[in-house]
Amino acid sequence: MPLAPLLKAALRTALDYALPPRCPGCGVIVGEDHSFCLDCWSGMAFLGEPCCARCGIPFPHDMGQGAECAACLADPPPWDSARAVLAYGDVARNVALRLKYGRRVALAGLIARQMQRHALRLEGAPVIVPVPLHRWRLWWRGFNQAALIADHLGRLTGWPVDRHALRRIRRTRPLRAMKPAARARAVKGAFALEEGHALAGRPVLLIDDVHTSGATAAACARALRQGGASEVHLLCWARVVPGDHGAD
Repeated sequence: MPLAPLLKAALRTALDYALPPRCPGCGVIVGEDHSFCLDCWSGMAFLGEPCCARCGIPFPHDMGQGAECAACLADPPPWDSARAVLAYGDVARNVALRLKYGRRVALAGLIARQMQRHALRLEGAPVIVPVPLHRWRLWWRGFNQAALIADHLGRLTGWPVDRHALRRIRRTRPLRAMKPAARARAVKGAFALEEGHALAGRPVLLIDDVHTSGATAAACARALRQGGASEVHLLCWARVVPGDHGAD
């Protein structure tokens, strides 16, 4: 056996001993990298069909192809579809916070792999665009978690990624404590399409980590529409479902 693979295997064994793989949700030691422990896995509510064709809210039973919920029929959101991997809960929140504030950037790859099943339902090859951070927040944090996820998803799907298509032109206060109407007012006009980024006539897959009221995503979708995007599809790691609460 060649020496290089032997050294690689020995190094991997040493690393596993010194830094054993841990559950992304709670931090307990697990058997493999990026795998969840049984308790966390049992507590994860994966989202999918049957659901509202536009916003992705779960339906109790199949309502037929293209069926939309009452809220979307009454006031259609500015995107063509929205999907999320998980309902917002303890595990989904912990993973998002570990990525965003704990600087566990490898979790962006885990999130992208879980997103892939939702992304591949789309036809064609949309341009992947992350929800941007304001430049001061980007400077303070050092990275945009949505952009990291977008990069990984682009590599998995082979679709183009445009990190700079959207820019946040106005800084906004944290939205957590605001009611939905106040959130919408806070982000109105906060996003714009960057000059020189050709999205006219092209479908866009908008990426974010957590979807709560949808105010931020809606503002981004409107800016993308104004820039000529033919379709806007939103994809997130986790979303709040009716009756739950979270942070946009």
